[in-house]
Amino acid sequence: MTERTFRRGRRIGVDVGDARIGVASCDPDGMLATPVETVPAGPASQARLVAIAEEYAAVEVVVGLPRSLNGGEGPAAAKVRVYAGELAARLAPVPVRLVDERMSTVTATHGLRASGVKAKKGRSVIDQAAAVVILQSALDGEKAAGRPPGQRVEPAQPAAGDDPGRPNE
Repeated sequence: MTERTFRRGRRIGVDVGDARIGVASCDPDGMLATPVETVPAGPASQARLVAIAEEYAAVEVVVGLPRSLNGGEGPAAAKVRVYAGELAARLAPVPVRLVDERMSTVTATHGLRASGVKAKKGRSVIDQAAAVVILQSALDGEKAAGRPPGQRVEPAQPAAGDDPGRPNE
């Protein structure tokens, strides 16, 4: 019987949406993912995610990749792939990984409704809860498989004319 190893360190979970970005973190032993905050989507969102990763001394950032139920990828997944590539460039050398997030928002919504949170009041909380579901799933998957979850994101290359020393906001 082989012993599975778990890479120790805090991770940040991210649920990217058009309006809001849910953020979660875990303890250094990867036992439990917890909500951190909801970041408004937009030009300053990546700078805030970098600041959170630094604040938590993250060893990795896990971004949910929205797939259809049959596993395919649509326009939302393409947007998240671009966003994750840009985030990876800003966070390097901290790795960014994409993990399947199918049903994370549905799972989060059901859990919050069961605890009495109303949908309209809880939109930003739902984003955080979805990030928790994404991160907890990645942690559990790594512990079960003995290897990092999902796929590592290669940092995006700056577009021609962009100043690589200046963050894009």
